[in-house]
Amino acid sequence: MENYKLVLPEHLNHYGFLFGGNLLKWIDEVSYIAVTLDYPGCNFVTVGMDKVEFRKSIRGGTILCFASEKNRIGETSIEYTVTVSKDNIETGEQVIVFSTHITFVCLDEEGKKKPIRNTKA
Repeated sequence: MENYKLVLPEHLNHYGFLFGGNLLKWIDEVSYIAVTLDYPGCNFVTVGMDKVEFRKSIRGGTILCFASEKNRIGETSIEYTVTVSKDNIETGEQVIVFSTHITFVCLDEEGKKKPIRNTKA
């Protein structure tokens, strides 16, 4: 699943670059959307990201593409690979700026782990 985000002035630090925390928040949001659409009726929470390493700077006005892809599924948890790239609006070139694996766990109404219903393959 792909999602896009425009980097606006309120997302920037005092040097004019994207705050890393905003990028992590967006990754969490787009991945949550992907897992929720893939497994309707399940309640997911984020349990972790495997690696946080900011490789490229991101300025205001940049269009970011978030690609979330199911990577691994267990009994109660599921992992997605998220790749973030920035699009050059003049050339159309895409450059990968960040990637990580994010893991979600499925919970019941009492907040305890429960098996994931495999409603989509």
